Amino acid sequence: MKTVQYTNQSMFEIINQLKDSLASSNNVVLQVVNPDIFSDKYSGEIVELEDIEYIYRGYKAWINLAEMLHCKILTPKIVNEKLVQITFEKLNKESSFHLKNDIDRVEKYGVNSLFNRINKNEEPTFLNAYAHALSSVRIKNRKNILNIGINRGDEFALIKEMLSKEEFENLKLVGIDHSITAINEARNRFPTNNFYASDINDIDELNLGKFDLIISIGTLQSPSINYKLFLMNLVQNYLGINGAIILGFPNSRWIGGELIYGAMAPNYNYSEMSLLYNDVIFAKKYLQQKKFRVTITGREYIFLTATKIGSL
Repeated sequence: MKTVQYTNQSMFEIINQLKDSLASSNNVVLQVVNPDIFSDKYSGEIVELEDIEYIYRGYKAWINLAEMLHCKILTPKIVNEKLVQITFEKLNKESSFHLKNDIDRVEKYGVNSLFNRINKNEEPTFLNAYAHALSSVRIKNRKNILNIGINRGDEFALIKEMLSKEEFENLKLVGIDHSITAINEARNRFPTNNFYASDINDIDELNLGKFDLIISIGTLQSPSINYKLFLMNLVQNYLGINGAIILGFPNSRWIGGELIYGAMAPNYNYSEMSLLYNDVIFAKKYLQQKKFRVTITGREYIFLTATKIGSL
């Protein structure tokens, strides 16, 4: 395990050195100026301690750097009055459901999958953006909700937390997912509601009727879905006259237990977000043409929230 002490090296130098070190090691130990010594410094400011010049950086800078390098940081340790030790540990890239192509496609997101270990509601940036979207559509006024790509029902679980017991029990919840095991888990969690194990491309065969809120998070960008046609069909045939819609677009990947910022696109070995932005902007323009008020929020997941102008 290599230990490196940084004083006044630039971030550009540090990044290049860490890339080289991590190419041959799973761990790199950094000794850097203790951010707790200062209360109002910005990253990049020069500080002097015992006649040695340091460049100040807060913990957030080191956490962001670790994420960028596909690492996590271990609990920092105090070295002395001026230095802390931060260990960068490489994430296990093989521990990612995105790479699991050797299992049944239907159950890639089932209860026995790596994906089933993920709880997006425990990621603060996801939770905050999704809760804000639910508040924006005035979730207390919605009674009939469809979730496409529901999996085990985590999106409904947050709605349950946001509403009173009586308000939640008065909802009619409908979920669709192609994973049979995930749908069975959703049925166990919300036994009085309706869940369908079905390919969402076959939605028209289910005779679902119309809803006053449609939610789909991380599903409509699947390669098996004709995104634009499917979205237009949802709005025209499944959304009630004063209905609202919440779409979540992944701008992240899950690697080694961590949510890593940045969408990956085919033929790129780095985060490239053209496809993400194209999908978001298409939905925004289309819904605005249909007289919806549209907002775009979020970070690791981009949330598009649309409510009918003049509705609830």
